[in-house]
Amino acid sequence: MFLFFRRTTAALRIFPSPFLPPARLLSALPANLSPPEKPNSVTTQPLTKPQLTTLVLAQYHHGKFSNLLQNIISSPSVLLTACHNLIHGGPNSPAPPSINSISSNFFSITDMSEEICQNRFDFNSCLLKMANKGEPISLALPNLKLKVLIESIRMVLEVIYDDRFATFSYGGRVGMGRHTAIRYLKNTVENPSWWFTVSFNNKTQFGIENTNKLCLIIEEKIKDEMFIDIIKRLIMSKIISLDLGGCYLGKGLPQECGLNSILINIYLNPFDQRLQELRLHINKKTPESRLIEEDETNHVFHKPLKIYAVRYLDEILVITSGSKGLTMNLKKQVVQFLDKNLCLEIDRGKTVIHSAVSEEITFLGMDLRAVTPSVLHPPMSEKAIRAKKKYLRQKEVRLQELKNRRETNRKKLAMKIFTHVYKKLKTSNGFKFDFKIEKQIREIFDTWARETVDEFLNSIEERAPVYRNLSGGEFLSLKRIRDQLPEELIQSYNNFQEKVDKYLNPIKAREKLLDIKMKQEQEEEQKYTERTVKDLTQLLIKVDAPEKSIKKSVKLAGFTNDMGRPRPITLLTALEDIDIIKWYAGIGKRWLNYYSCSRNFKFVKTIVSYHLRFSCLLTLAEKHESSKREAIRHYTKDLRVFDVDGSEEFWFPSEREIKMMGDKNLVDPKPVDGVLSMVLIRLAFDEGLYRCGAHFCERFDTIVYRIRLLDRGLNLDEKCWVFDRMCVVLCKDHVSEMYVGELTLQDVDYSSLICI
Repeated sequence: MFLFFRRTTAALRIFPSPFLPPARLLSALPANLSPPEKPNSVTTQPLTKPQLTTLVLAQYHHGKFSNLLQNIISSPSVLLTACHNLIHGGPNSPAPPSINSISSNFFSITDMSEEICQNRFDFNSCLLKMANKGEPISLALPNLKLKVLIESIRMVLEVIYDDRFATFSYGGRVGMGRHTAIRYLKNTVENPSWWFTVSFNNKTQFGIENTNKLCLIIEEKIKDEMFIDIIKRLIMSKIISLDLGGCYLGKGLPQECGLNSILINIYLNPFDQRLQELRLHINKKTPESRLIEEDETNHVFHKPLKIYAVRYLDEILVITSGSKGLTMNLKKQVVQFLDKNLCLEIDRGKTVIHSAVSEEITFLGMDLRAVTPSVLHPPMSEKAIRAKKKYLRQKEVRLQELKNRRETNRKKLAMKIFTHVYKKLKTSNGFKFDFKIEKQIREIFDTWARETVDEFLNSIEERAPVYRNLSGGEFLSLKRIRDQLPEELIQSYNNFQEKVDKYLNPIKAREKLLDIKMKQEQEEEQKYTERTVKDLTQLLIKVDAPEKSIKKSVKLAGFTNDMGRPRPITLLTALEDIDIIKWYAGIGKRWLNYYSCSRNFKFVKTIVSYHLRFSCLLTLAEKHESSKREAIRHYTKDLRVFDVDGSEEFWFPSEREIKMMGDKNLVDPKPVDGVLSMVLIRLAFDEGLYRCGAHFCERFDTIVYRIRLLDRGLNLDEKCWVFDRMCVVLCKDHVSEMYVGELTLQDVDYSSLICI
């Protein structure tokens, strides 16, 4: 997250918040000013995932789930579990608060449970209506109490629907994130011919007709009017904004509610099922991919018609391996189903068919293109082959030098041993030792003998003369001589000749080497043939990070100048050294995590390892009025800093760590878009009058920061401008997590925002 913290010396003036009712201001005051809560005498523990699943499945009767609100969501254990899910746990985070701690410091879970069970929950008192100056209400946000209710609803819906979603539905699901979708495209999709993405008209809002349709879809599985009415009220009050085609889904922005992802998946689930039916219908009509062999010289490859689909929340990608006519017909059915059955307006100007081979398509912030397998797994070039042969020759030379050096050392050591033994034998009758060394000497000579024999047997030139001497001109091979000798001697001679022929015959050794060489050549020819056939008959998907967009983002953020070279950011010089490094580290790690599955990941590594690293060093140098060399000498290229105890800390990934990164992990990283639009400026006001604004954080050693939006034209709705010049209160740990991008404004209690 792009965070700027600057200490200001302006006079402190506190005004009442224009969107907070007086009762909600108590959450921002010290604990001794809040009204006392009655203690909860019942010991309530949070639920595990299997326990929650068991509770929800117990409400399944006659094909539907019923009484979810009164029996499940209103349970204090479920509400406490939702509270713990909202807490962003770090490595040094304290234990999650108990139900008594939450009831005494925030709100009473027992009272909330009774209100939900008796249908007395007051939505209006939990709404935070935010607006720009001189403008009507433009954004409605939930307070912490309503967030707990929303999270408990999400938990129940996840248990009911997660196993019922299609396999190509990604986003808002455990283990089904962006990287999993990209991995599916790279490993599963074969021979794509045409593809298209479905673009929704973002000017059309999710209206009453869409809300009623969503409620009808939910009623197919859930028979609970109170439960569905709560979801409907959340949508109508704009707390849940399901405007498809927007720019904020899955990015951690504050206007995204916790229910957005799963409700979008539920709403688009009929579309997923319809698309799955079309895929199965095409697969049944088309035979499997096979190799028809009419005779030994004629091979006919058959490519079946296939449909692939990937949906990440409101982003839909459909791929076909058939003709353009099939793709046009499929696109027509997709658009008609979304338009008529789901009442969604499609942007037909952007929903167009592209050639998978000749045109790139953008999906999930990546550039996709169909290429041959040799592009993804290229063979060794002639230059690489020459370099490999040169390396092998150098390796042989080094081994020969090592062998000669070892033989020289052995000769010297042997001469010393024999000289010493000879002198001892001349001057005395024998050797007297206090310890036995026969075993060690025997092991040394055994090793030498074994190595000598191995070297002799591996050398054809040394074996040839010995073989000629032992196998040629022997009188024992004559029949008249053999008849006069004992049978045992003849048998021993035959065995000896067999061993000589087996181990010393150079002709067989040469034939064996030729066989090995021929096998290697045949394997190379076979690999070349298979590679050529695959290039002619197979296409795979190449996933690239958008280089132009990344370069533009780096330039707009101020990391580089017009020439593309790193430059300092003067606005950051007001921060502490460790905060500057954390700020850069948060941006770099987000970019590395997001684009780690791309083919040109090396380009992103260069951006982070060079541009961001040296921009950070130049910023530190400008702050301390020193040169870049002095900054590198002090902080090193790994940006080393020292904590209070004097131990080293490394927040920015080192060059070696970046070099070793790859697409090993399957994660769902948040993009950096939402962070680029926000700046936090630290106020010169360090008195701990306010509780930390992070979810259920009870610390009062906090610092006040002012939120400033950098660019209001950064593809964001005007209603999110209401956060401009608002103040957020955070403790030391959560500020650090905000710097490194692990915490977003979505993890902050909006009722703790103040106007100063």
